[in-house]
Amino acid sequence: MSQDYSKSDIGEKDSPVVGKYLTAFQRKMLQKRLEADLSHKYRQRLQIMLLADEGKTQGEICKALGCSPHTARHWILMAQHGEAHNWQSNPIGRPKAVNDEYLQRLQELVSNSPKEFGYPFQRWTAQWLGKHLAKEFGIEIAPRHINRLLKQMGLSTKPKSAQAEETIKASDGIVIGNLNSSNLPEYSELWIFNPSKLG
Repeated sequence: MSQDYSKSDIGEKDSPVVGKYLTAFQRKMLQKRLEADLSHKYRQRLQIMLLADEGKTQGEICKALGCSPHTARHWILMAQHGEAHNWQSNPIGRPKAVNDEYLQRLQELVSNSPKEFGYPFQRWTAQWLGKHLAKEFGIEIAPRHINRLLKQMGLSTKPKSAQAEETIKASDGIVIGNLNSSNLPEYSELWIFNPSKLG
């Protein structure tokens, strides 16, 4: 099904053939790269652009290389727009963006108040951790992934005790908090108010 085409299958290395999309320099560069030890996907990109340059249709290229129409279309367009030199621009596979240094910094941030880093709020959120780390490392990670990393490290953006979040101090010294069930009166002591019986 999928085949690897050598330089002899896709135009001769030194042939003066004028292609449909590529310049002579681009064609030679792609053919030279085909000689290198490349992964199947990178090799396929080069072959798609070279076959498109020879005038092959998307369907013919898909059949010859066993690639998806989407992949063929993308790399045909790259050749058409003179972007053949960017054949390595879209890395294959998911990059490993998070390294030990990133994880160490994440742990350090969560262990300290955001105010220490110039933020006006008192508690980190996954979204703000992601924004701060994106500034430092240039790596953008979704808040869900930040939470996943924190969980793996045994950390969280949630406060350590629920009691700390339940009690809010007002500026005049009044303390507002949740009532504990031990402080509630018995049901018989509660006064039941029914507004429908008033009228």
